[in-house]
Amino acid sequence: MTSDQHTGEAPFDPNAFLLVPPRTFNDLKVGEVFRAPSRTLTDAHAAAFQTVSADNHPIHYDTEWARTHGHSAPVVHGLQVLAFTAPGATLFPHVIGEVFISFLEVSCSFLSEVHSGDTLYPALTITALEPQGEIGIVVTAATIHNQRGELVLSGQHKYSLHR
Repeated sequence: MTSDQHTGEAPFDPNAFLLVPPRTFNDLKVGEVFRAPSRTLTDAHAAAFQTVSADNHPIHYDTEWARTHGHSAPVVHGLQVLAFTAPGATLFPHVIGEVFISFLEVSCSFLSEVHSGDTLYPALTITALEPQGEIGIVVTAATIHNQRGELVLSGQHKYSLHR
């Protein structure tokens, strides 16, 4: 290996440019938490998701309709809230990048309304590690709290990894 002319170090290798050291299925531990950065939702986020999803129900954009039907403000799309649990928003896929096979399953319960102006705090917590021959299944609890500490989403993800 030749050294970099300016620093005397080994030449730059993009394949070695990792955010965190890679780990295997056997390196993971039940109880590990992978947090995503907090995010305050804006009207622009909601409008962009409405455009992409084609969900044009007035509960998502019409303030008067929402209030008339018992909501304090338009409600952010549930699937948009669920998207905040995407593993790629955390370091988890970087930790398991070399052994990742697939995202197998997602489920959730929407526990409280989310509105523009709410700040969300998503996290994935490993709840089970299930060896299955050459692969391993990682089960995570997916949670999102808001700025008031209320749990607004509770769910589960499952991933398959090479062992």
